[in-house]
Amino acid sequence: MTDIYFEEEEFTTEYTGKTTQRIVSLTKSYGTWVLGFLISIALVSSIDSYLTFLSKQMIDQAIIPKDHQALYDIALRYGGLIITQAIFVFSFIFFAGVLGERIRYDLRKGLFNHLQDLSLSFYNKTPVGWIISRVTSDTDRVAELVTWGLLDVTWGMMNIATAMYFMLIINWKLALIVLAAIPILVIVAIQFRKRILVHFRQARKVNSKITGAFNENITGVRVVKALCREDENLDEFKQITDKMFVASYRAAWLSALFLPVVQIISSFAMGAIVWFGGLQTSYGTMTIGGIQAFISYLIFMLWPIQDLARVYAELQQAIASAERIFSLQDEKPEITDSPTAENIESIHGAIEFIDVHFTYQDGETVLSGFNLAIKPGEKIALVGPTGGGKTTIVNLICRFFEPTSGKILLAGVDYKDLTQQSIQSKIGIVLQTPHLFSGSIRENILYGRLSSTDDQIEHAAELAGASEFISDLEKGYDEDVGEGGNLLSTGQKQLISLARAILSQPEIFIMDEATSSVDTITEELIQQGMHRIMAGRTSIIIAHRLSTIRKADRILVIMDGQIAESGTHSELIHARGYYYRLYTQQFRQEKEVAYSSLLAEQQVNL
Repeated sequence: MTDIYFEEEEFTTEYTGKTTQRIVSLTKSYGTWVLGFLISIALVSSIDSYLTFLSKQMIDQAIIPKDHQALYDIALRYGGLIITQAIFVFSFIFFAGVLGERIRYDLRKGLFNHLQDLSLSFYNKTPVGWIISRVTSDTDRVAELVTWGLLDVTWGMMNIATAMYFMLIINWKLALIVLAAIPILVIVAIQFRKRILVHFRQARKVNSKITGAFNENITGVRVVKALCREDENLDEFKQITDKMFVASYRAAWLSALFLPVVQIISSFAMGAIVWFGGLQTSYGTMTIGGIQAFISYLIFMLWPIQDLARVYAELQQAIASAERIFSLQDEKPEITDSPTAENIESIHGAIEFIDVHFTYQDGETVLSGFNLAIKPGEKIALVGPTGGGKTTIVNLICRFFEPTSGKILLAGVDYKDLTQQSIQSKIGIVLQTPHLFSGSIRENILYGRLSSTDDQIEHAAELAGASEFISDLEKGYDEDVGEGGNLLSTGQKQLISLARAILSQPEIFIMDEATSSVDTITEELIQQGMHRIMAGRTSIIIAHRLSTIRKADRILVIMDGQIAESGTHSELIHARGYYYRLYTQQFRQEKEVAYSSLLAEQQVNL
């Protein structure tokens, strides 16, 4: 499960305001929209307050004196304001909706672009669910905060301010009683904020692990079913969800307690005002319309205070989500282009390792003083035990990682002086586990070079040996491959991956155990495609099946990060070293399998 191998960063429990500043900065590009939004909601709130004041005038100046003309005039003003208010209600809802979608788009686009820049090491240590949770649910929460949360806050504060203004006009003594209750509410809010935020942070942290657990169990469903791991996985998932429940329960309990506390404080203020206002009415210092309007304003003001309490509880969730988003945005790629890095038009396939040392972040040293020179157009095969450093060498050539010390030269130039894009655009890779993207076969091959024509796509498929099986499909090149290519066999996916690499027309071609998971017929097709694409190109092959590398110009045995043996197939066989033992062992096993198959076939015939 995710929490076994990945521990999310902890955020401080102290709220510094920096997160809020960064949230507010998201609106910088939409100043006009924000201004229109704020003006609209301010006018709606102001009209609300003035309508209550008109109600006071209607009672004192029209209803009690029985002045029909005054009643008519006030009613006309009331109706006109209602229509005006409706227009501004539409405006702020429209502004908020558009602003929310644009900020959500900006956040997700920014995160997606940033993820493209991060180094491979980030993805090696970071679960997919952790990333998805930030890009989806966390961005939703922040976008809601910046729009509808801001709407509620602005509306609530404007309601309180305008209500207080009119209350001071009606009776300043009663207004001061209400004003005295506000600091108490602020103190209560601060104390609740600290506690609620801690639990919401914990809930969002566990939510990433839940997303990761879903991702792992869905993508690995075949392994789960094959090993009958359903019950065990359910138990592990229950442990994570229990943590989520505890954190969410505590946050919800505090949030639920917040509103009643606000209501109790507000009720005491209401009781004091009703009692004191009633006395003033009996003394004739306050009109009936005035006391009615004052009570209406009091309710009018207390409702936003309670609503602000709700928004404030939701604000804690949004801040926790924003902290997680900004932590991802602040993640720095380990490999970056220097300011003076240049694009190179051609690297001619020349590669040289000079005293290269490489150590992973966990302290594991893979290469130590490694030296290797590969000539343009040379076909190099890498063999050796698992963990010897073969894949690390390939990753370093692609600049997915950089040497801890030493140099790697491409066409005689230190590749740190070149841009990553100019290097990687000239390298074609076919991996042991092929990956296809959702869409058609044509779109997946086209991924190798987006400017290619249909004829070039089909030619690449033909060179890769994929055209035959594609033509047998109902929709041909327009056949959908499914998510991750799950509608195709492993061999078919590998052939499409090979066609994609061929279409990119790389100067350096890399095969990382590309035939280890396919049948012998598909292996032969892949080998034929390999020979076509490797002609005249520098090629590096990591092979498990040694039959695929016998024609390599040089075979390097990589052990403990060093070249233990080097030579052609025949030279290494005559040397009778590690390669000889490995080759003869594989040859013997293949013969035994072939002999067993022959016996089984003969028994069936009998």
